[in-house]
Amino acid sequence: MKKIILLAIVLISGVMQAQGKFEEGMNKAFALWKEGKSAEASAMFERIAAAEKGSWLPNYYVALVNTTTSFMTKDKEQVSALLTKAQDALDVEMVKDPNNAEILVMQALIYTGWVAFDPMTNGMKLSPKVMEMYGKALAIAPENPRAVYGKAEYEIGGAKFFGTDIKPMCAEVDRAIELFAKFKPETPFSPKWGLERALEVQKECKK
Repeated sequence: MKKIILLAIVLISGVMQAQGKFEEGMNKAFALWKEGKSAEASAMFERIAAAEKGSWLPNYYVALVNTTTSFMTKDKEQVSALLTKAQDALDVEMVKDPNNAEILVMQALIYTGWVAFDPMTNGMKLSPKVMEMYGKALAIAPENPRAVYGKAEYEIGGAKFFGTDIKPMCAEVDRAIELFAKFKPETPFSPKWGLERALEVQKECKK
């Protein structure tokens, strides 16, 4: 009996230590990202993903860090490298769970990165895929604020390009902001980004 109890204690301690390392690594990666060290943050998330294959979050953040960084550069080779790294990381998790709404939203964002970089080449080809990903995400999680606002913002871009009314999309942005207020992440590291950008889009809608 003592051996069983001792084994249980050892196993629990191992799990707690693993969780501690995961949390420590994730916090460090987020700190690097906050400091503007996106390459270092991405590398840290990659190391965590290699060690913690049971969690989809590290690869998700590899994708998010690299995609958001791609929006801030005009260098063709750099954009391609960033978005390719993002896609490779997300592909790992997409295979495991193709019905994760957050992963689908992330896929839409990667496609948006390609469109934003070269709209003439990628717009017609990838816009339907962007909308498909948001549609799938909303079918799974209708009140996911990132899915609601992401779809609306993308549609606003298209409406402005074609000179059509953006009021319906702006109403969806308003709804997304309300959903952000209600949204509760499943874990401390679950995605919770998007509100600041949604508020910026809301201001643009009111101009």
